[in-house]
Amino acid sequence: MSHVQQPSRVFLEGPAGTGKTTLAIQHLQSLLQAGASPDSVLILVPQRLLGRPYQRAAYRHARVPGDVTVVTLSGIARRNLERFWPLVAEPAGFDPTREPVFLTLETAQYYMMRFVRPVIAEGFFDSISLTAPRIAAQLLDNMAKAAEAGFPFEQVTDRLCAAWGDRHSSRLLVYRKSEEISQAYRAYCRQHNLLDYAAQLEVFTQHLLPHRVFRRYFAASYQHLIADNIEEQSPVVHDFIRFWWDHWQTAWLIYDTDGGFRSFLGADPASAAELRELCQEHFCLEEPVTMSPEVDSLERAVRIALGGDSAPVEVNPRAALEFTYHTYYPQMLDWIVDRIADLVRDSVPPREIAVLAPFLPDALRFSLQYRLESRGIPAVSHRPSRALRDEPAARALLTLLLLAHPNWGFTAPPPVDVADMLTQVIDGLDPVRAQLLTSIVYRYKHGGALSAFEAIQPPVRERITYQAGQRYETLRIWLQTVSAELAEQPQPLDYFLRRLFGEVLSQPGFGFHTNLDAGRIAAQLIESARKFRQVLYPYDHGEPNWASVGQEYIQLVNEGVLAALYMPDQCEEEVEAVFVAPAYTFLMRDRVVDYQFWVDVGSDSWWKRLEQPLTHPYVLMRGYPAGRFWSEEDEIDAQRRMLYRLMVGLLRRCRRRVYLGTADLNEQGYEQRGPMLYVFQQILQRYGEQEGQA
Repeated sequence: MSHVQQPSRVFLEGPAGTGKTTLAIQHLQSLLQAGASPDSVLILVPQRLLGRPYQRAAYRHARVPGDVTVVTLSGIARRNLERFWPLVAEPAGFDPTREPVFLTLETAQYYMMRFVRPVIAEGFFDSISLTAPRIAAQLLDNMAKAAEAGFPFEQVTDRLCAAWGDRHSSRLLVYRKSEEISQAYRAYCRQHNLLDYAAQLEVFTQHLLPHRVFRRYFAASYQHLIADNIEEQSPVVHDFIRFWWDHWQTAWLIYDTDGGFRSFLGADPASAAELRELCQEHFCLEEPVTMSPEVDSLERAVRIALGGDSAPVEVNPRAALEFTYHTYYPQMLDWIVDRIADLVRDSVPPREIAVLAPFLPDALRFSLQYRLESRGIPAVSHRPSRALRDEPAARALLTLLLLAHPNWGFTAPPPVDVADMLTQVIDGLDPVRAQLLTSIVYRYKHGGALSAFEAIQPPVRERITYQAGQRYETLRIWLQTVSAELAEQPQPLDYFLRRLFGEVLSQPGFGFHTNLDAGRIAAQLIESARKFRQVLYPYDHGEPNWASVGQEYIQLVNEGVLAALYMPDQCEEEVEAVFVAPAYTFLMRDRVVDYQFWVDVGSDSWWKRLEQPLTHPYVLMRGYPAGRFWSEEDEIDAQRRMLYRLMVGLLRRCRRRVYLGTADLNEQGYEQRGPMLYVFQQILQRYGEQEGQA
């Protein structure tokens, strides 16, 4: 066991961008230089991507073999449940003679929907406008929130009913029926040794964590703790830190004072702040190390406008703002792309630019990326709650999957899907020529066969171009060859997708060769298919029916099940591209850029939370009084707090300038007068306004 001369327990807090993580990394380096073994250090983070600075620092300064452990609590739970399963399986209601099967978000929805579909057919959910996957996702979310807050999921219904009050609605019946579904799902999971996210947390915290064998093992493994972004963690994480508090030789807790962006995922900043009382030393950092003085002044002005600060603004914040009023939405998008092109022309790296919106629908993402690509500016986007079937690149891959497996029993893909696929995968083939090509070579009524390009009349071949035709032929022959192989020797669908991407689509001349988004989505789809296959066939019990697995997966995707998100191996800031994302996605990555573009600041969507009729992020928090009614005033207060955190959080992650996209009329033609626009109007009136620009 390694020792350090001066054990310490430190609570380090302050706004984002004040150097807290940098100071914690210096502490880690001091530990390693003093002789602490890297594998004795536990780095606890809300998501593993946030721990990469610690991994890089440990790799550079470690003097002995070993790696620091960067992990989430769910990661600790899973790896140790695998290791100590026989100790906890029977007390937790599972079969100790069989290995546990860990479910992803997708596979958990797959099993949950077995219980949701019959209830939908009976009409119990007719009063809410949700698809089966959305209902399944929200029921799983309720179970997860209960596990993170540390109360039984059976209490969720009582909390939601009390918060709903006596409003005249069928909502209370829906809540009660939802509880029945959740109980039936959990019973099925216990019967088949299936552990979703909520079950993993429950079994770990209630059965494994107190077990003496595990305590002895864990105490011998780790002596030093660094817990970063604890305000983005759930109460069970804070309980875990308390449980081991007397054991740590050193413990550093890092807290962002204006954080809590993951509250809809169970984060509890108030619970995190209570850990301050455990620490011997308390440091508060306030001076920004990333923002320019102008952005710092703008952030202070926003605090004042939202009633959160009274400190004087020494530098005029106008220098950190730029915007122009536009009447129509497309004019605003053109202005944003023009400004991005100006920055890139002035040698600003694209990775130092982020385009942020409250939500990122298809139309907005396509409009932005099309405009950027037409200027030769690379862009990458990320939407966490996106269904796989809604991604064009994923639809193209699934269309090719069906074309290569005609024996799966599905109807051949419609011609419109094949034309869209050809547009996606053949570089330089526009939609018009892709549709023309499809109308000639695709035999929809004959099982979806593709004919040769050479069979087309020469004048039409010239219209399509011989280059595009050659690439089509490469794809067609590959599909024909592989389809024949699969008929003789079936393979898992993720094997096929990996071959398709590696041997064809990623090659020069094909659409995924330089398309960063398409490559990311392909990797996500392959990983999704692999995990689905491993859950359905976790053990070697003979050769599975891969056609059946493929059929079930295609059905799951077509129903709109959300994609299980896997953190990319490469951070977006390492990719030379403009980052386009929802604002909260950007914040949860804790990324800092030089320039930010806020899309449509007049929209109400910047402060309104997404309607989720079967769950509630605040009512299901540990600190919310059970049995309390959630009023309209409560909702408005919560919206104001989140708008404050959102605006301050974004500005704290901007070094030089913010560009505000404004449009009097939104995409539907309605006037835009949201609270964020009002805040900036206050700032401009207070600090002066120039014609057309601030």
